[in-house]
Amino acid sequence: MTLTPQAAGPRPEAPTPYRTHEVTNQAPPRTGIDEYAANPPLVQAVQAFGAAWREPELHEIGALVGSERFRANAELAHSSPPVLRTHDRCGNRVDEIDFHPAYHEVIGAAVGHGTHTAGWADPRPGAAVARAAAFMLFAQVEPGHACPISMSHAVVPVLRRDPEVGRDWLPGLLSRSYDPRPIAPADKSGLTFGMGMTEKQGGSDVRANTTRAVPIASDPEGRAHLLTGHKWFFSAPQSDAFLVLARAEAGLTCFLVPRVLADGTRNTIRVQRLKNKLGNKSNASSEVEFDDTWAVRIGEPGHGVRTIIEMVNHTRLDCVLGTTAGMRESVSEAIWHARHRSAFGARLADQPAMTSVLADLALETEAATWTSLRLAHAYEADSGEDEEMFRRLATAVSKYWICKRGPHHAYEALECLGGNGYTEDWPLARRYREQPVMAVWEGSGNVVALDVLRGIGRTPRSLDAFWAELETTSGAHPVLDAHIHRLRRELADDLRDPLAAQTRARATVEGMALALQSSLMLRHAPAAGAEAFVAARLGEERGHQYGVLPRGTDAAAIVERHAGAAV
Repeated sequence: MTLTPQAAGPRPEAPTPYRTHEVTNQAPPRTGIDEYAANPPLVQAVQAFGAAWREPELHEIGALVGSERFRANAELAHSSPPVLRTHDRCGNRVDEIDFHPAYHEVIGAAVGHGTHTAGWADPRPGAAVARAAAFMLFAQVEPGHACPISMSHAVVPVLRRDPEVGRDWLPGLLSRSYDPRPIAPADKSGLTFGMGMTEKQGGSDVRANTTRAVPIASDPEGRAHLLTGHKWFFSAPQSDAFLVLARAEAGLTCFLVPRVLADGTRNTIRVQRLKNKLGNKSNASSEVEFDDTWAVRIGEPGHGVRTIIEMVNHTRLDCVLGTTAGMRESVSEAIWHARHRSAFGARLADQPAMTSVLADLALETEAATWTSLRLAHAYEADSGEDEEMFRRLATAVSKYWICKRGPHHAYEALECLGGNGYTEDWPLARRYREQPVMAVWEGSGNVVALDVLRGIGRTPRSLDAFWAELETTSGAHPVLDAHIHRLRRELADDLRDPLAAQTRARATVEGMALALQSSLMLRHAPAAGAEAFVAARLGEERGHQYGVLPRGTDAAAIVERHAGAAV
């Protein structure tokens, strides 16, 4: 018999909303934070190296980059990377790079706060340090935009050395206006620069470059050339101009290549493709071809490497700053998670094994921070010859070591978040893929280590200046004193045997970097943290992983110093 609805019995009550569990024990989003105020080592280094006058703006930047909106824009810029558009709908070649609006908002804010050229535009004492701190705050949250920001900063001294060319470009570079329109440079409110040095066949060996430069006969000064060739890594192809190396009659020479010519027509810069990179997704890196591409010589003919190397030194400094900024993001996220997550009856941050890992990550970050701003201080406009000698060697030494430490540091911080850290929903997976670019860009490990040896050979005074820096803490710690004594003896022996020097180049540069970091920590960091760093990196109890700290280290106090707003 078929039952009617009435015969089937009373109708059941409507089901309650579908619910399986309540979400608990997850860290809240780390937003609404003044990232400058939350970073005591950065604040103290800014003050120690003469840039306290810019602290109001640094607090403003810190609040901006720590806001929910900025973090959302950083995520969008990476999850929606730039796209190459070679032609318009009518078939005209345009070579445009289309970015998500979030990217433009990020880099526009960075330019508006002068992270590219404020140190040059207003070169008062502490300007280089102030610019470095601002750059680090922006790069801490969104690192991809830092590439064109860095190159725009680094090109200024090259242009100033050649005012005949520089006068047309410096006003736009020193502007705090971001103007991404592809129009004539003179019609823009602000300019950015890129760079292209390497080619397929040579890579870091730029003297193997084959791109040709032919002078234009109609130019009476002989500066204008037409370039034919290619660049294998052409950074930020959306920029307004680029410094490149090409082979002219006098040899390898540096040229400035505008993206758009003075009359508003597009220069022949054919973007072949954008690189499909491991990380650094928000930043466009490209391969390009030149075909009678208009360029103007900058610097002396045949001295292209000498001309562009000053730009490279500044971008190497920014590699150090960018890696350090990434370390700050990594340790901040790790501490934040560990303070909001409990397991086995206690907060993760309070469990000794985790506390040791967090403290060691914090020590690494603090040592990198003091090193970064000490280097920036050496680039001040009034720094003098001794500081110039110091930075010539110390920049390469620090670039080698700090950028090498970045990826492992990011991984260890990621692991503190467990499975969450391995997903793209949290920022440390992105940071883990980001950190290697600073170690590769502007010279990978062997290239930089050998550059240190060449620098010592060509300019022995640079080594004297480096030792003089370490002398400031002579007698402050027996472990450091013993390390420096051994380092100096072994380096002197190696320099008498070029093969041995090259074989031990990495060991030498690592030893120099740790000596510099230890000296800076003893001078500036809290005593307990400095002692722990020296012992953990140079002492007999040193380990090979993060979290191996000397017995008696007050790890909780170190973590507390770096926790900032992580309460």
